[in-house]
Amino acid sequence: MTEIVLFHHVLGLTDGVRALAARFEQAGHTVHTPDLFEGRTFGTLEEGLAHAQEIGFSRVVERGRAAADALPEDVVYAGISLGVMSAQMLAQTRPGARGALLLEAAVPPGEFGSWPASVPVQVHGMDNDPSFAGEGDLDAARDLVKEAADGELFLYPGNVHLFTDSSLPSYDAAATAQVVERALTLLTR
Repeated sequence: MTEIVLFHHVLGLTDGVRALAARFEQAGHTVHTPDLFEGRTFGTLEEGLAHAQEIGFSRVVERGRAAADALPEDVVYAGISLGVMSAQMLAQTRPGARGALLLEAAVPPGEFGSWPASVPVQVHGMDNDPSFAGEGDLDAARDLVKEAADGELFLYPGNVHLFTDSSLPSYDAAATAQVVERALTLLTR
């Protein structure tokens, strides 16, 4: 099966991120969940964002790169919100990537160079999420899937961020089930 590296969101490596990883493991995949915040988790987006800013976004991404260095090259890079920065950077710059699964965020593809033709990508987000749809990530996702030879954008009805984390009040079980189902299709290619 496929080996996946799943990078957490701005609240840290929560139980909900681990639960999402477990769903892919139950389907037979191996999932690595690097802790980019070195054990720290946060109760609000503001607290997590302040921590990420204090560390520096470039350092968070560098921690993602360092975590991937210990793994084989032929993995699928996945990220949730903040974790998309590491996942997308690695998918675009590290040779051998098998795919990218970007949840609730996207970076303009030119940020890390052009999208590799051999790397399929899926982007998942809520259509009225203020962070995803309202801050430019949706536009970046559209550009990204247009540039990719094998790119898909999936929008879910709703206006919350971090809907795939079952440990948060924003969790949407039905939308997350669709994300997992669609992602498993990508993972079996």
